[in-house]
Amino acid sequence: MSDEREIDVSRIRTVPVARRPNKVRAEDFARPPAADRSFRAFLDSLPEILQARSFREVVDATVAAAREGRAVVCMMGGHVVKTGLAPVLIDLVERGVITHLASNGSAVIHDYEMARWGGTSEDVEAGLADGTFGMAEETGREMNEAIREGARNGWGLGESLARALEARHDLAHPELSLLLAARRNGIEFTVHAALGAEIIHQHPAADGAAIGQTSHTDFRRLAAHLTRLEGGVVLNLGSAVVMPEVFLKALTVCRNVHGGRPRAFVAADFDMQRHYRPRMNVVERPTRTGGGRGYQITGHHELMVPLLAWAVADALDGQG
Repeated sequence: MSDEREIDVSRIRTVPVARRPNKVRAEDFARPPAADRSFRAFLDSLPEILQARSFREVVDATVAAAREGRAVVCMMGGHVVKTGLAPVLIDLVERGVITHLASNGSAVIHDYEMARWGGTSEDVEAGLADGTFGMAEETGREMNEAIREGARNGWGLGESLARALEARHDLAHPELSLLLAARRNGIEFTVHAALGAEIIHQHPAADGAAIGQTSHTDFRRLAAHLTRLEGGVVLNLGSAVVMPEVFLKALTVCRNVHGGRPRAFVAADFDMQRHYRPRMNVVERPTRTGGGRGYQITGHHELMVPLLAWAVADALDGQG
């Protein structure tokens, strides 16, 4: 053991800068606006560093999956719908990019209300004070009636709500409904309820058995669709708990039945902040051992989701 009180700095070894690997290069830097102000020019101007690079890789993987007919599963939390993002996601459905929509129960409540009446998202604190939060009569009655009808007919929860909307002729904004877009384009929108967590469960018309039955049907439908995920993409948009947990179990069931597949796919979480379950159950655990890639890109939904959708559409339209 050395007894010197101060390190002998004359013994420090250095290396030539030319031999040092650099993680950042001049050509990776961002570029300011120039004569070309197109969306493609904007994307190309982003730095080839950290999350900008990750974003491009998610876009490339989504575009490749769409061109090759692979699954692109889009999972959502309610905030994604109530921040006005349905139109850009509907566009990806209509382009054939998104092959399966899946959400927690709050997302379809916002979707149903927007289609039905053209407004959603109440003041929780104000309604909580007098016990009226979540007590909208028509929302609870109509959605629960649709779910009970679905249980009687063996439908999934998402299918039940989509059929109920489809049957009406008094919708305020059917063009804004992801439920209707999925049904119109022949893809599944599965809904994964957490009993007691959604406002329609407060309504006297709520039937726990019907909710459970239709949601479990949707769980099996999601697990079945994951057979197409090899070489595909799963996007988790703003669900911090329910969809990451559901995805992990549905993937387990799919791999159990199909010899350990799918394994090599891209998983990306887009949210306003980083949470444990999306990171572990979507981004890391499912991809680490199977040759997949995982990304966690942080930012406000109302900015990041349109950016993703526009970038995918731009690439598919051949503008880049």
